[in-house]
Amino acid sequence: MNAKDFNKKVDHPLQSWQWGEFREKTAVKVIRGLSTEASAKEGENFQLTIHKVPYTNFNIGYLPKGNLPDKSLISKLKEIGKENKCIFIQLEPAVSTFTSQESLRNTSEVAEWTPLRWKNLNLRPAAHPLFTKYTFVLDLTRSEEELLKNMHSKTRYNIKVAQKHGVEIVEDNSDKAFKEYLKLTQETTKRQNFYAHTRKYHELMWETLRANGKQTTDYSKLTAHLLLANYKPKSVGGRPETLAAWILFTFKDTLYYPYGASSDKYRETMASNLIMWEAIKFGKKLGLKKFDMWGALGENPDPKDSWYGFHKFKQGYGAELVEFIGSYDLVINPVLYNLYKLADKIRWLILRLK
Repeated sequence: MNAKDFNKKVDHPLQSWQWGEFREKTAVKVIRGLSTEASAKEGENFQLTIHKVPYTNFNIGYLPKGNLPDKSLISKLKEIGKENKCIFIQLEPAVSTFTSQESLRNTSEVAEWTPLRWKNLNLRPAAHPLFTKYTFVLDLTRSEEELLKNMHSKTRYNIKVAQKHGVEIVEDNSDKAFKEYLKLTQETTKRQNFYAHTRKYHELMWETLRANGKQTTDYSKLTAHLLLANYKPKSVGGRPETLAAWILFTFKDTLYYPYGASSDKYRETMASNLIMWEAIKFGKKLGLKKFDMWGALGENPDPKDSWYGFHKFKQGYGAELVEFIGSYDLVINPVLYNLYKLADKIRWLILRLK
């Protein structure tokens, strides 16, 4: 098995060979399944990570953004789960409920993905989903004029505001730029009071995936790019500052926006609106077909939801809201699974009280 052959069989960054290499650097065990038979079903190609449950001898398996599960895959996962002392394995397929969405992996079986279907596979709705059930996907094959026309008027206005302020968007994959990204990430998580990956996690991810500066039209390899929004205040002696930093992934025909951070300073410049627009143009320049914005709320989001503002921000760019079939747990050890669910609820209750 090699990286090139494996990546031909999978369709999401988190299933790519390069993502597995990164996760191995974080001391996570990676297990790959790849069928070499031409008649093999898509579900037989997968990348699974094994995560240790702290202070125990047990683990949890995670299969993010894979293909539609079938009996063959479930059988293999059960074997892997037992061999690796997994309490359960969580599956979050990159399968849309919209069968008309040719941009996402779908089969005729998607329409049959009913409670009876996933119960017959011994799956149950995930106790703690890690990915949102929705995302925004933008068609990058449209012209810039059409993309601007489909945006919310306020979004177009904010892009012009940023341009008038002289905000500059650049791709900068240097070590210096990445330090700015880490700095803004720390500021953002503290300001918005949410939990993020550790500094070491980001460093290893960037070390493994970052673009080497050479332009290529071969996106079979997962690659990370860093965009910065820089601004120089007009006041005398004003120093240039980085107001936003985004890491984008390119894989196959799609651009992804998995990580972003911003400063609380000079918010009137609307730097985040411009960096999104430039990210869209960046994807078009590379010849990519889609822009997956990596998560969203549902069709009628609650304005009180902590992610509501971020949802509305993405929605303003005219992307299509896509719903996935959801997250599911394959329980290997029922007794420990129930104990784990209870412990996890207590853990998150404590974290929210801090």
